[in-house]
Amino acid sequence: MKSKYLIALLLFVSGNVASDSLLDIYNDALENDPQYRSAEFSYLSGKEIKVQGRAALLPNVTLSAQTNWNEYYQLGELQNEYNNFSAAARITQPLIRLDSWFKYRQSKFLTDAAEADFAYSQQTLIVRTAELYFGVLRAIDNLNAARSEERAIKKQLDQIHQRYEVGLSAITEVQEAQLAYDLSLAAKIRSEGAVYTAKESLNALVGREIVSLNGLVNDLNVSNPVPDSKEEWTKKAIENNFRLKAATLRKFASKNNARSVASDHLPKIDIVGTQIESETNQYTFDGVNTGGLFNITIPDETQRDTYSLQLSMPIFQGGAVISRTKQAYAESNKSSEDALFTERSVIQDVRSQFSSVVTLVANLKAQKQAVISATSALEATKVGYEVGTRNIVDLLQAEKNLYSAEKDLSNAKYDYLITTLRLHLAAGTLSPENLIEINNLLS
Repeated sequence: MKSKYLIALLLFVSGNVASDSLLDIYNDALENDPQYRSAEFSYLSGKEIKVQGRAALLPNVTLSAQTNWNEYYQLGELQNEYNNFSAAARITQPLIRLDSWFKYRQSKFLTDAAEADFAYSQQTLIVRTAELYFGVLRAIDNLNAARSEERAIKKQLDQIHQRYEVGLSAITEVQEAQLAYDLSLAAKIRSEGAVYTAKESLNALVGREIVSLNGLVNDLNVSNPVPDSKEEWTKKAIENNFRLKAATLRKFASKNNARSVASDHLPKIDIVGTQIESETNQYTFDGVNTGGLFNITIPDETQRDTYSLQLSMPIFQGGAVISRTKQAYAESNKSSEDALFTERSVIQDVRSQFSSVVTLVANLKAQKQAVISATSALEATKVGYEVGTRNIVDLLQAEKNLYSAEKDLSNAKYDYLITTLRLHLAAGTLSPENLIEINNLLS
């Protein structure tokens, strides 16, 4: 049996409104989720780190120019005036720059780490989408179970009132039934609030109001993870987990940064080429300076080209280089420990998720049987109550057991699907194809 849920002010009715599938919500999240968009811009920013690191190894070209107006006075009288213009071009090619080379290597690792971070953000978006989507369906199922329980207990309460009025029941049975009904009513109200909360969380993800969602099929086939080996999944995680990749890349980046800082005291050699052109215009007449009266100019043009090797090496900077080197290597050691911590966390996570999936598979099978058993127990208790071998407390408890088992079965289905995605996330193998497989279970 397949189900469809329409959410509108907590009134779930059939209609012609098109339902959003899990893939619809995911596609909207790709466009509208601020957390994912922030990760995307962070990745675009990280891509530029490599470009900037490479720039320190490439030629540097500088152009400069200036113009000057000159006036010469003697005894307070203007004797000469002229204009001087000069332009210079300078090109510098780093030849031996170990600090810049290690900085470039650092920038490459940082750019790759930014890419791994973004890949991990893409995978976490899949999990967050599924969690929020199924969070709404879970809340609806819990509400439907609470409503069914309320209706069933209300029916029992009405029947006990009738039996009490004709003298077939004691007042204590009426009170027991009234208590059970009040508790079920309170549970229903809490479930209604949970639906509102879950729905608003999903709305915040996609930036719009969600009206209708496709529901999960009742008959869900479950199986243990493939491969059915915790060690194989651990191996996958070490090779593919993007969070671990980012931490490892940052470890390498930090090591190269330390080497760059340590190289700051080494010689630096650059190839430098410079060309300077200048032009001077003086106002003259018959070789006598006229102060510009006759507006005749004789330009004086010069050009100078210089090619050189430049060597620089800091000798002493007050101990700053040694201090920065110690600091950089301490940060490198810290990043190594961070990477080790991340590796252990990933291994723990993937092993835990694997065990959880295996447990949920067994739990789902047990919950299905529990619903069957609870249904049979309720029918038997009803018969026993009619013939007087069971009391009202037994009957009400049997009602609660049935709806509790149905709710647990529904929750176990969502837990299984979400935990399966988390297992793939921990192993680094999660992709939209996993979401498509789950979406095929919706209708």
